[in-house]
Amino acid sequence: MVQGSPGQVLMHRAAVLGKPIEHSLSPVLHHAAYNALGLTDWEYTRHQVDAHGLEGFVAGLDHTWRGLSLTMPLKEQALLMASSASSVALRTGSVNTLVRSTDGWFGDNTDVHGIRQSLADAGLGIDLPGGEAVVIGSGATARSVLAALATFGVRRVTFLVRSRARESTLAQARDHGMTTAVRRMPDGASSCAHAALVVSTVPAAAADGLAAAIQDEKSDSERITRPIWLDVVYAGWPTMLARVGAARGAVLVPGIEMLIHQAAQQVRLMTGLEPPLAAMQAAGRAAVSSL
Repeated sequence: MVQGSPGQVLMHRAAVLGKPIEHSLSPVLHHAAYNALGLTDWEYTRHQVDAHGLEGFVAGLDHTWRGLSLTMPLKEQALLMASSASSVALRTGSVNTLVRSTDGWFGDNTDVHGIRQSLADAGLGIDLPGGEAVVIGSGATARSVLAALATFGVRRVTFLVRSRARESTLAQARDHGMTTAVRRMPDGASSCAHAALVVSTVPAAAADGLAAAIQDEKSDSERITRPIWLDVVYAGWPTMLARVGAARGAVLVPGIEMLIHQAAQQVRLMTGLEPPLAAMQAAGRAAVSSL
């Protein structure tokens, strides 16, 4: 607990920033953690902030502020705000967490942890057939996906994009020792239909055309059995892409699972305590079921 003037007790404050922000479930997850941990002197709020307003918002925070969660479109801008950063944040060029440190703000990327843990929970190991994966999209979240996939020994990635793949994302894949291919959506439907691992990093509607094309792909005897499909979208679940994956026998990983694990890592970084994962899972799953 932070002490102010004599007799005054100040809160520890944290928040999620982004634009739009109304849909964010981060307050649900962090409050569930605070309640389970008995942190009655912590609060977690949401604030609509765009990339142009981030510097001013952070500059205006007093010493009661302990951490910030960053969502779109702030993850790349937040890296510029950090006085120091983790190796994974530097490699991905993406910061979704700022934590107060003695010399300013420490930047980290807990999305990588969230992706890795949610895929591990679904049964993904280092025995991925062919070491190949399909990643839909090539933005900041795709770079976090690459960092997570590298820990599973993925050696080849096919990117499905609407126009061009971002060169920074392709360069990161090469840094991980991965070979890459790029295909336009929805022409890459066959890649998804026969992949052992598919990860979508795009908004739900952006993948609808691809999902329809996958649906038209014929099955064959060489198709991977029980592939794993992660869709980072958590509102409006299941997405059309998820429904198509389920019809093809995929193990589905909803975006809420990734969100829960990345939030748990944020709680660990901000409070210094072990996050109550079960309480956060119960709260997150209940909240997403009502969306």
